[in-house]
Amino acid sequence: MGYDSKPVRAPRSAGRLLRTLARIVESPAGAALLGKTLLESAGIPAFRATLADDPPWPLASPRRVDAPTPAGAPLADLAPLGPPEHAGAGDGFPKETLAAAGVPWATSADYAAAYREGRADPEGVGRAVLEACAASERSTPPLRAIIAQDADDLMAQARASALRWKAGNPLGPLDGVPVAIKDELDLTPYPTTVGTAFLHDVPAVDATVVSRLRAAGALLIGKANMHEIGIGVTGVNPHHGAARNPYDPQRATGGSSSGPAAAVASGLCPIAIGADGGGSIRLPSALCGVAGLKPTFGRVSEAGAAPLCWTLAHVGPLGATVRDVALAYGVIAGPDLKDLNSMPQPRPSLEGFGQSDLRGVRVGVYRPWFEDADPAVVASCRSSLEILAAAGARICEIEIPELVLLRAVHLVTIVSEMATAHDRYQAEHRRYYGADTRVSLALARMLTARDYIHAQRLRTRLLRHFDNALAEVDVIATPTSACTAPLIPADALATGESNLEVTAQIMRFAQPGNLTGLPALTVPAGYDDGGMPVGFQMMGRAWDEALLLRLGRVIEASVERRAPRVRFTPLADAGSRA
Repeated sequence: MGYDSKPVRAPRSAGRLLRTLARIVESPAGAALLGKTLLESAGIPAFRATLADDPPWPLASPRRVDAPTPAGAPLADLAPLGPPEHAGAGDGFPKETLAAAGVPWATSADYAAAYREGRADPEGVGRAVLEACAASERSTPPLRAIIAQDADDLMAQARASALRWKAGNPLGPLDGVPVAIKDELDLTPYPTTVGTAFLHDVPAVDATVVSRLRAAGALLIGKANMHEIGIGVTGVNPHHGAARNPYDPQRATGGSSSGPAAAVASGLCPIAIGADGGGSIRLPSALCGVAGLKPTFGRVSEAGAAPLCWTLAHVGPLGATVRDVALAYGVIAGPDLKDLNSMPQPRPSLEGFGQSDLRGVRVGVYRPWFEDADPAVVASCRSSLEILAAAGARICEIEIPELVLLRAVHLVTIVSEMATAHDRYQAEHRRYYGADTRVSLALARMLTARDYIHAQRLRTRLLRHFDNALAEVDVIATPTSACTAPLIPADALATGESNLEVTAQIMRFAQPGNLTGLPALTVPAGYDDGGMPVGFQMMGRAWDEALLLRLGRVIEASVERRAPRVRFTPLADAGSRA
């Protein structure tokens, strides 16, 4: 079966019209009246008509520990990153600084170098971060990257880090490095709102990834904004405000990890932690011009993450550079007794990260799919392929059958799981969701148990197609998003927006990583004619994050990085006062 791209045709709604639509579809009569139209717009009738006799049953999990280890890339220990307790020593790990990396922001290496050389200290950085975050809220429009910040908690962390550096005993390369946490993950002493207006419980303990970062000395600067319950890809949140793209504040960040991407791209921090159920790390990273990794399913613990989409969810890092992403990955990855999905996995590795010779690496391109994007996006991503080829990689033409199934299979899976996760709030809090979230949840409740099982059987088939492709090549390359960041419509600010056409365009290449559980990395690939960033995505075999990061580092070394319109410099500000 050849590639068949069918554009989504559905009316856009926002503002008063969207509120009215939400009230209608939430009623039994309204759902019956409009349900068929909404499901047709989402491609559900064709999905239901697709035969699924082979395989006869769905997999219980998108990834198993018996997935083959990539040939030629044996899994090594974490020696370059530090001991297994995730402290991170950094010995032998490439130490690129701002100048070497060619990026317009301070990287984690810059923070560590400034502390080591006495040009700044974490306490001064903590104050500068607080001032920068306050300035980001005074801008017009407000950036809305960080939505909750406790100055006393941040400064207590900063003072402890400063004492360790002064004593010559930092915990590792992330000690004192500012890191933002998506509001989907538990971080004491903040509530986890998941982007809503009504969830406000303060967790008793950190999420596992947060506790590992804290143990590594990271300066946890606060909670980052997100698309409400992760059910959209623009980052427009009617409760906490729309996160703004630092390259053009009139444009979207992408979502749902909108705040983390805006925080990194504006220079508030070199690393942030996001979560990805349908591209939610990779898409905002690409649209905001930073790097982002969705690890293999189960590679990073979900303990302490809000329950949203159990079989699709991945926690992972966003970073100013691929090195920042790799450092954070090395700290947070690995088994966790609190998350059974994380237990059966090979030991994480960053073997070969510093190697630029790519001879022997095969990069797969399914050309019709790769080129199903805006011309500026395709041009930048072709340039990334040329960079890989120049480093010795072999570009191989491949074919992946039945990609037409991706959109509906992912949609049915994610909205069914999200609606189930939020059933507990339906009766009491339904009207407190944004109108766009209400419409999406109402659509989910029009689906059936048979739809969900059918989706999982087709998902198993798609997984097999991708595994077959990765038996021929080492990675599969695509654009990250088929377009650059769209404008934020004024009528969407108070209600959110329902725009299936734009959503489908943004998500076109993201869904396979979640459905299959395969790791995927996005790296900056250039800019369109308006100066908006383009992202290049690579998917690899299960557990082979190390190869993706190695290739991403090679691309990054040859791609121009431009400063965004909205940029903060907390490290430089702290250094000037030291």
